[in-house]
Amino acid sequence: MSILTVDNISKSFGGIKAVDSCSIAVERGSITGLIGPNGSGKTTLFNMITGFYKPDSGTVNLNQKPIQGLKPSQIYHRGIGRTFQITRLFWKMTVMENMIVPVRQLGLRTLLGQGVKKYEEERALELLNLVGLAHYRDEEVRKLSFGQQKLIELAAVLMSDPEVILLDEPAGGVNPVMIERMMELVEDMNMQGKTFLLVEHNMRLVMELCQHIIVLDHGQKIAEGGPAEIQSNPLVLEAYLGSTQNANAEA
Repeated sequence: MSILTVDNISKSFGGIKAVDSCSIAVERGSITGLIGPNGSGKTTLFNMITGFYKPDSGTVNLNQKPIQGLKPSQIYHRGIGRTFQITRLFWKMTVMENMIVPVRQLGLRTLLGQGVKKYEEERALELLNLVGLAHYRDEEVRKLSFGQQKLIELAAVLMSDPEVILLDEPAGGVNPVMIERMMELVEDMNMQGKTFLLVEHNMRLVMELCQHIIVLDHGQKIAEGGPAEIQSNPLVLEAYLGSTQNANAEA
């Protein structure tokens, strides 16, 4: 059964269609990959699902209820968590403070004035232990490595216990050891019932981690299926090889 559905969604920027009548469905309890060449519309689709962009047309449904048009914070509290290509953390705040921000619909002054409540601290420490970074709780997040910051962002997303987690290039700029750690975390959380939709250029990660893969090209869905099916799909091969050939020609 689908927990997240996107039906005939479109988005244009200056007359250029970034996403063109695209429909996808994410099954409850799955790890679904969203792949495609650069500029295929993957992050734009993520931004519409999570409320950062308003679709020009089409619908987004979570548990069969429409969520398009809601604010990102409202969608987050409905049950969709999301990470970004470039982590969105508060650099001069501590790791613990960054863990608390997502679950409060408050300004930073209010957050700092109220301090961290005991139940919030316990939940945050539980998640920081999960990602192996509890000993950094009082460190400013800017002092951590990029890979550690990505793990902190993932842990912070989990503070509200979302049903669906969208990961935007979780392995981008991260060393191989940290990538393996992230894969293990996603697999463990999936075993506990979490649903994932991820955009990723690391094909090894996608093929090993995802049970179902959706492929976009020029804003449209061109293929979907299991890893073996996607690897041998001629439309997918053409999309990637064509992109590579174009890039080489331009170079």
